Amino acid sequence: MINPDLIDKTILFVKEKLENAEGGHDWFHIERVYKNAVLISKNEVCNPVIVQLGSLLHDIADSKFHDGDETVGPRIAREFLESENVDEEIITHVVNIIENISYKGGNFEKKFSSIELDVVQDADRLDAIGAIGIARTFNYGGFKNRALYDPKIAPNSSMTKEEYKKNDSPTLNHFYEKLLLLKDKMNTQTGKQIAQERHRYMEGFLAQFYAEWEGEK
Repeated sequence: MINPDLIDKTILFVKEKLENAEGGHDWFHIERVYKNAVLISKNEVCNPVIVQLGSLLHDIADSKFHDGDETVGPRIAREFLESENVDEEIITHVVNIIENISYKGGNFEKKFSSIELDVVQDADRLDAIGAIGIARTFNYGGFKNRALYDPKIAPNSSMTKEEYKKNDSPTLNHFYEKLLLLKDKMNTQTGKQIAQERHRYMEGFLAQFYAEWEGEK
């Protein structure tokens, strides 16, 4: 039996946990992913509670901000859900979503699959592209004090998971190492449709960026 207040309690928990988070991985990121996931789930046969919990808890402790430790997020999520007496089957599913949602350079083989994971993963990837994706990318680049762009440093779109985690190339390279690749990695039809438009927006941005860089516009 699911507590009818569970989603509201989860929202309050996540807001508190991410109060001082970096701007691209804060509560507002979670809220956007949550809204995207709810939207996508309406066109899929799935468990809406698992989708909502998975989207709300998917970045509760991003490994990028915990010295690369990928066990922190799943552990915090499990502890919270156990404290709310959530069924073990649901807890395990949500933890599996958290452990398998990340991009990790695009060379990560998922060890778990479900339509709920597909929905939450699409929702998370949508927030990495388009106008907000651009804003988040440069926000994180500034947070890490990375160069905007360096024509002499070529993007590497075939990094291993470990290379991707340690990568510190200019921010613009991230478009080619991740953002522009996400359109073709969407799982659901709704995700694919939304991604098309956001992808085109990024292509327009890059064309304008290079034109301005070269003093052509």
